[in-house]
Amino acid sequence: MKHIFLALMAAAAMMFSGCSSKEATPGYTGPAEVSTYLVAPLMSTDDVTSRLTSAGFEIVAVDTVGKAKLKSIVFTNDYLKGLADKPGRGFLAGALRVLVDTEGNTTRISNPQYFTKAFLQEEYKLGDEQPLLDDLHKAFGDLQLSADKWSYNGLADYQFMIGRPYYQDQIVAGEGTTTDLVAKMDSAKKKDLVFKLEVGEGRTLYGVNLNRRTMKFVDKIGAHNAGILPWMILVEDNKATALRADYMIAISYPLLDLGGFMGIMTVPGAVEKDVSKYFN
Repeated sequence: MKHIFLALMAAAAMMFSGCSSKEATPGYTGPAEVSTYLVAPLMSTDDVTSRLTSAGFEIVAVDTVGKAKLKSIVFTNDYLKGLADKPGRGFLAGALRVLVDTEGNTTRISNPQYFTKAFLQEEYKLGDEQPLLDDLHKAFGDLQLSADKWSYNGLADYQFMIGRPYYQDQIVAGEGTTTDLVAKMDSAKKKDLVFKLEVGEGRTLYGVNLNRRTMKFVDKIGAHNAGILPWMILVEDNKATALRADYMIAISYPLLDLGGFMGIMTVPGAVEKDVSKYFN
């Protein structure tokens, strides 16, 4: 099976395009490409959390990631949860992270424009991200744009390459009543469960640690974007879902090429196994 997959991936290499729409968004006058991250000088974890709190954000979790033990800070606020409080959009509530990157000597912040456009898709409205950007600039001042970037008009229907998932092609990790699924997640081992976030009525987002071996992918492809961890599981409408690794990794590492993905080809299957274990 592994050889078949390798052959298919090699054949698809010529088709690799990170498929994106070329249609202009009405009213949009910003850059053609949007940076994935906003970059500030290195700060301590305490300084970052203090700045975020002062700007009105809620600290959801502070997690240690990668062999360099970098800090991934998950943050949100009521406005972001409001944007995410729609069917299938709950992942947005926990999508904003700050990575305290002591290896790269930087502080890397998820760009709200990038992730709101990508995760809200056709429900995105021009300027949805602006209150979040305003608050981040209040917290951190002038921010640089990362080299990681993608076409603004391609974010809503992002696909790494033909045959790979879109945002909506999610893992169904468990099915049953929402109450039972929440109870199963709440009973997870303390070492596995990083956070629980109520997005809205009947909509709960969890952050979980993947298997230790699975999480090593951040060291293989670049710990500078390790804020992708912890992974998220969304419980709503009698289902528990998670974003597929070959979507989430690709959109979080837009400079990663096919060769880089070939080096972590087992990760999508491992992530699916890791998030499904809570519901077996």
